[in-house]
Amino acid sequence: MQTFQTYSFQNKRAIVRVDFNVPLDKNTGAVSDDKRIRAALPTLKHILENGGSIVLLSHFGRPKNGPEAVFSLEQICAKVSEVLGTNVDFADDCISEAAFSKSAALQPGQVLLLENVRFYKEETAGDLEFAKKLAQHGDCYVNDAFGAAHRAHASTTQIASFFPNDKMMGLLMEGELANARKVLHEAKRPFTAIVGGAKVSDKVLIVQNLLNLADHIIIGGGMAYTFFKALGGEIGASLCEEERLETCKEILATAKEKGVQIHLPTDAIIADRFAADAHTQTAPSGAISGAWMGLDIGPEAIKDFSAVLENSQTILWNGPMGVFEMPAFEQGTKAVALAVAAATKNGAFSLIGGGDSAAAVQKFGLQDQVSYVSTGGGALLEYFEGKVLPGVQAIEA
Repeated sequence: MQTFQTYSFQNKRAIVRVDFNVPLDKNTGAVSDDKRIRAALPTLKHILENGGSIVLLSHFGRPKNGPEAVFSLEQICAKVSEVLGTNVDFADDCISEAAFSKSAALQPGQVLLLENVRFYKEETAGDLEFAKKLAQHGDCYVNDAFGAAHRAHASTTQIASFFPNDKMMGLLMEGELANARKVLHEAKRPFTAIVGGAKVSDKVLIVQNLLNLADHIIIGGGMAYTFFKALGGEIGASLCEEERLETCKEILATAKEKGVQIHLPTDAIIADRFAADAHTQTAPSGAISGAWMGLDIGPEAIKDFSAVLENSQTILWNGPMGVFEMPAFEQGTKAVALAVAAATKNGAFSLIGGGDSAAAVQKFGLQDQVSYVSTGGGALLEYFEGKVLPGVQAIEA
């Protein structure tokens, strides 16, 4: 396997798979968060500064029926040019003669962005012939799209097979894996995992795998109420997956066997409806009545969780503590973010697991006060579930 830092890009056209699936402002159509574009900057600048040119591949949204203007990468081309500090040309196709002409004409220092690879159903099908065509755009392949590393798609996996001696991970992908492996294999004790979000079913595999790794597992968000129901509590109209009650009991039993401490929120901020302006009050998480529902962790839970985090040396955070998008229910997530930042300041290593957790630390201005914020929610989740990531395997094979 080639390493990115030692590879010679001089006069080479590098096909770089990036994850530029960025959000757009509904009113202006402009990129509203360029974090993913900026995350790829070190990789792209290294190639250009070392005499190479770049052909960018990315998906954008989930188009169902071929090309649609709303999913065109042309909408972000100006932002990519601005962030990169150089003009980025655009090809309105991936495998047309016009697209191949543009990539063939690239000179060192130039950049071409191809149209959304998901405009072809062959992309998500992992079609080898489609990957072969994409491979014709360059001399080497760099996968820097950690956010799509769990997808066995043509541009993330199959294309690598056409560059047996010229395939490598970019700096972002290398960094993501190094930080994930630090938590998985080199965690300093105590190791605390914070798992939140709406559903137990979304996080059951990661929790089960963490039972073999962590000393403490903090559980928050909507998924906590399924645990309280499993323990015989009353949860009112809170989110609950009845079919996962036995799973919760098994997790608690296994944790006890292995000496892992599971921390559930003792109290909750409850609301009479799911709305930003709902009436709210505080109640024990296992004693919620009637139509009331838990939408955030309460002050006692905040105190308990913060104490655990304060004494942790390694922290993994995946999932919010409540509906933090609404100001009335953001305090739990904010308090946990502050506790993670405080622990980091005191020497702990903290990995924020993409998705909502990354959005939360950004919302509260704490992204620079934690050790690492992942760009790949789903990919990181699957990595910690113990799964092989196809995008990584294709490079390492």
